[in-house]
Amino acid sequence: MIRPAKKEDRSQAAVLMVDAIHDIADALTGESDKSKVLEQMEKYFCEEINRLSYRNCLIKTVGEQPVGIVVAYHGKDAPALDAPILKHLENSNGGVAATLDIEADPDDYYIDTVSVSPEFGGRGFGTELLQAAIQHAVEQGYPTVSLNVEEDNVKARKLYERLGFQRKKDIVIHHHTYAYMVKTL
Repeated sequence: MIRPAKKEDRSQAAVLMVDAIHDIADALTGESDKSKVLEQMEKYFCEEINRLSYRNCLIKTVGEQPVGIVVAYHGKDAPALDAPILKHLENSNGGVAATLDIEADPDDYYIDTVSVSPEFGGRGFGTELLQAAIQHAVEQGYPTVSLNVEEDNVKARKLYERLGFQRKKDIVIHHHTYAYMVKTL
């Protein structure tokens, strides 16, 4: 089953997001110790407004257990959603202003993160989560959906292409090159 995320999903959601975004989680939290990264990711998840908020997430469950997550929001909302994260980073950094890379074009509904627990991989759950996010975009009347895929992630890229995404451009997020892919709805 895929359902809207709840604050109670915070522990598993944090693990799933960190598994997907790796060192970007360090940049978003201002931490490098894994336990502190996870702790801050849980806090972000429970907040009402930021890109990683439970309000922007759908959860895939098996029984009652969360086994996958998709994080998505409209690109035009990214500056407002990033403001609380930037404030946290500034406060953690002794008042030094922080910046985040722009990940989405403002016209696109953006799939920020999709992740499935490794023990549940290969069962089509990632595809289900992507399709649920795309369906949400359709229901909201968005004309396009976008996502980023790291250059060397050939398997994911083939999945995205099979779902109708096409490479639009290359972008850099936290020192890594990604293909920015768009699907017209």
